[in-house]
Amino acid sequence: MPKCLMAAVAITALTACNSLHSNPTGQAQVTTQATNPIVTNIFTADPAPIVHDGRVYLYVGHDEAGNGEMFRMTEWRVYSTDDMKTWTDHGPVMKPTDFKWAVGDAWASEPIEKDGKFWLYTAVEHDETDHGKAIGVAVSDSPFGPFTDALGEPLVANSDTDGPHTWDDIDPTVFKDTDGTFWLYWGNANLYYAPLKPDMIGFAAPIQKVALTHFEEGPWLFRRGDIYYMAYAGIDEAENENEQIYYSTAPTVTGPWTYRGKIMGPGENSFTIHPGIVEFKSNWYFFYHNAALSIDGVEGAMGRRSVRAEHLYFNEDGSIRPITATQGGLTRQN
Repeated sequence: MPKCLMAAVAITALTACNSLHSNPTGQAQVTTQATNPIVTNIFTADPAPIVHDGRVYLYVGHDEAGNGEMFRMTEWRVYSTDDMKTWTDHGPVMKPTDFKWAVGDAWASEPIEKDGKFWLYTAVEHDETDHGKAIGVAVSDSPFGPFTDALGEPLVANSDTDGPHTWDDIDPTVFKDTDGTFWLYWGNANLYYAPLKPDMIGFAAPIQKVALTHFEEGPWLFRRGDIYYMAYAGIDEAENENEQIYYSTAPTVTGPWTYRGKIMGPGENSFTIHPGIVEFKSNWYFFYHNAALSIDGVEGAMGRRSVRAEHLYFNEDGSIRPITATQGGLTRQN
């Protein structure tokens, strides 16, 4: 594994009465700074940023793997900022077992707002009635949660798709197109997609598949100008056995997709890497994770990752400039 960045930032605990924003969990809030990683008191992974009412809300999974464990993730958490410098911890917003049909695994999620409600699309482990990973959908009146199961069953179960293994239905990314239609992409090995119904808890058309160069998992769909972008974790075994972040572009939300290259190389100490991209106050930001953080002598690992952020820049033709992981993070200007 390459040895790159060891990040450490000061963390200051604040009481809820000192915060401008409520904390529905009742926990003490924590403020972190703009250097990497963003959060240093716990391990976090699978960043999913959204913008709402002048703030960025960053949803993450809480990595809790012990020695000998690949992954153990029991909750999703949310952080927010209004300046990309100071982040406030609002605590957990949901557990996988809040879906009564799920048994665990708070894998990657992504939220989106519609008509004052916040919809969280998540990857979890289904119970033995349909063994494998599944996509759930939860809803809340607040970006802070709590989120509750909006459907009472999975939006996508393992038996709904024809993937090569039981974990192909993971890593949902949700996107609102210019005509008001919401779209969901997701997958591991296979990349699936379908338009959502107006109620956000069903599909308006059959599930389809699309092939992208080097695609492995972790899609993130966004639009800039007239170009649709799909960033994703992929593997090019001729170059590296670990995941890297690649992207493709298209003239419409469904393609055709053209491979454009690499955004970021492999994460330190981590087989996985996961993109999250957002525009905020006319600037673009790229979120990801690696496993370079150690906490109280516990080293980072595949199941003990840390979320980070960098500035994202575009060339005049719309292509994305390659990004290098840094300790300075958002304090740096290219």
